[in-house]
Amino acid sequence: MRMRFKPYARAELLAADFHIHDPFHLQGQWHQQFARPQQPLVLELGCGKGGFISQLAAAHPENNYLGIDITDKVLILAKRKIEAAYAAAGRPIDNVRIMSVDIERIRTILSPEDTVSRIYINFCNPWSKNASSNKHRLTHPRQLIQYRDFLADGGEIYFKTDDDDLFRDSLGYFPAAGYEITWQTYDLHQDEPAWNIRTEHEGMFTEMGIKIKALIARKLPGPDSVTWVEPKRRAAPEGPTPAGAD
Repeated sequence: MRMRFKPYARAELLAADFHIHDPFHLQGQWHQQFARPQQPLVLELGCGKGGFISQLAAAHPENNYLGIDITDKVLILAKRKIEAAYAAAGRPIDNVRIMSVDIERIRTILSPEDTVSRIYINFCNPWSKNASSNKHRLTHPRQLIQYRDFLADGGEIYFKTDDDDLFRDSLGYFPAAGYEITWQTYDLHQDEPAWNIRTEHEGMFTEMGIKIKALIARKLPGPDSVTWVEPKRRAAPEGPTPAGAD
């Protein structure tokens, strides 16, 4: 179901100290946006309504967290969940930031100076398998190679999905983009790891009887670890100009 436009969202986000209003001017300076810049920086790509990052960041003051989603109408819900989680923990909101950005443009936001130790990708849009759509997947090699710019060597990506095709394809995407898959499961809840935080989508899919797939991938050093080559576009077939064409 499509989420309705929320006319109040932008103003409320702009009033929040932990919302980044103009991220395009902070490339190379992300660690300095936190009270303790020396701490590891962790990303959630597609933080949605904030159920995951609000719990994770409030429970781990030893890390700094940056949540990214594309639209204010979703991010406003994340903002409120973060405020509630930190109020419950009795802590100031000093180790989490959120912002609205198209993740496909992430290279314009983060640079190698913005060293990231871990990335979480939870229940991203699976997109169609056809070549014109699957490149938008957050685990497609085009995206994974972008993350290599700022993810530290040995840094990890934690990925969860309900979609069988996306998970199966991602098992090939990660190695092609220079990552080693160090752990994987087709049923996350069968022997659920202590680190798992169940998201709203996760609970919904589980109630529907859909198994949650998950993996952890580690970034390998050096450009030689990347084997993926972007397919060339097919050239238009040559032939006589159709009658009546200009």
